[in-house]
Amino acid sequence: MSKPPALGRGLSALLGDAAAAAPGAPGLRHLPVGSLEPGPFQPRVAMDEAALNELAASVREHGVLQPLLVRPLKGGNGQRWQIIGGERRWRAAQAAGLHEVPALVRELSDREAMAAGLVENLQRQDLNPLEEAEGYHRLTEQFGLTQEALARAVGKSRPHVANTLRLLNLPEPVRELLRSGALTAGHARPLLGAKDPVALAQQIVDKGMSVRQAEALVAVRNIPPAPRAPKADAETRAMERRITAHLGLKVAIRHGRRGGQVVISYKDLDQLDGLVRLLTR
Repeated sequence: MSKPPALGRGLSALLGDAAAAAPGAPGLRHLPVGSLEPGPFQPRVAMDEAALNELAASVREHGVLQPLLVRPLKGGNGQRWQIIGGERRWRAAQAAGLHEVPALVRELSDREAMAAGLVENLQRQDLNPLEEAEGYHRLTEQFGLTQEALARAVGKSRPHVANTLRLLNLPEPVRELLRSGALTAGHARPLLGAKDPVALAQQIVDKGMSVRQAEALVAVRNIPPAPRAPKADAETRAMERRITAHLGLKVAIRHGRRGGQVVISYKDLDQLDGLVRLLTR
């Protein structure tokens, strides 16, 4: 027996086997392209035109290889359907001039349709990091999933899900750079602990930094400044002058919480030799 597809396994984890959409299951039909319309549960905010054109070229040559997931549209009299998963394939089919597309028809509630649409899209690799994070957030909010259960549903590791969700904590200007593709998730993660993430993000983009360069930049900016040495009091300064006059070398006295230092500066090896003789005789 063949294994169920990832989408089927993901939906089973969320909604039970009845909602899983497996190829070959009852409901597979070829529907007119014009009878379909996008659904409201699409996590992708914008579709990359170049990628869509590339997909259209593939569809033109090979057809739509993976069925769309749809449900009957309310008030459509059995003649119109709402796309739950596969909007890009539908748009590519339109661009390729196809008249029909394969589709799995399911009677899904709004809750089931949202889960199906999110899981179907989150299992793909073409969402930007913010779209992926927002999709995970919607699933956790709507279904009360733990990160581990969510990871199983979408076929990702739990650390990946956790790190992606953390991107939602970035300031909006940084999130916008993620949405536009100017920053990758790898660039953005170090900014979560940065003191000025917006300025650092813009610097990373402007200089075209690699992920490692971005990590190094954030690490350097997060190093706290060295504490300023307290100004020497009048007594300490007088002592420095007396020792300087006695040795003929510049002397600085530095006090600390646990003692201090007497720093003697010399200009050349002759001065150093003279100091050693003086201290060791």
